[in-house]
Amino acid sequence: MTDEDPTAADREDRADAEAGGTEETGSKRDAAAESASTRDTAASTEATADAGSDSADESASEGTADDPTDAASDPEIPRDVQKYARFKKMDGAQYDRVNEFLRDRTYITAREWAIARLCSDFRTETGVEMTKIGENLPELVPFMTDTYSPQAVNQARSSFEGKVQKAGATFLYGAMSGFFTAEELDELMYEVTEVAKFLLEVEGVDLSVEDELEAEERISSVMREVRDASADLRREETAEDSEDANADAGAGADADTDD
Repeated sequence: MTDEDPTAADREDRADAEAGGTEETGSKRDAAAESASTRDTAASTEATADAGSDSADESASEGTADDPTDAASDPEIPRDVQKYARFKKMDGAQYDRVNEFLRDRTYITAREWAIARLCSDFRTETGVEMTKIGENLPELVPFMTDTYSPQAVNQARSSFEGKVQKAGATFLYGAMSGFFTAEELDELMYEVTEVAKFLLEVEGVDLSVEDELEAEERISSVMREVRDASADLRREETAEDSEDANADAGAGADADTDD
């Protein structure tokens, strides 16, 4: 088993931070164009992955038909790893291409995405099975080619958690600050939801149209409530500041009269 190079992981995380830090808010037309590009690139990525999957299946069929040491029957691979069905749509996909897609649309890297999903799926009452995840990473995720140490798995998981927290704080500030109108906020929610849904579908989650619409409506409803509550709070704070200023001005005038 090969441990992840901590220096390489640090460079990757620093690259993420630089990529995220140089982003600026574009125009509404740019956002709409990027949303369309997301869907087009997503379809292209999935089509390529499917083609790679077909090719890999044919090669496996030709090369291992009489091979009794097939990975599916390898006694050294745990049964739950053999049965793991996530990321099957990514068979044949290359890490660099997956990573590029994620970097263009999220703050996370391909390794953080994959390991976060695995940490959620391989969680027991005593915690996450980090050793099992690291030792079987290439069998669990097609575009991951190296095994990881438990420490490397934990580092990737922690990096994912930190980026989600920062992205969440940034998004909520944008929603609460009044920077977006209600219509702009709805449009923004639609665009980011499309990316999130695509990632779930690639993982193997089967989303029905009804479930998608219900989730979108619930999220939009919550965000509208957040925006309205924030607007009320800002108005109350503005009113209080105005009252305080008037009180201070009145006190100053009384002092001048006494003099």
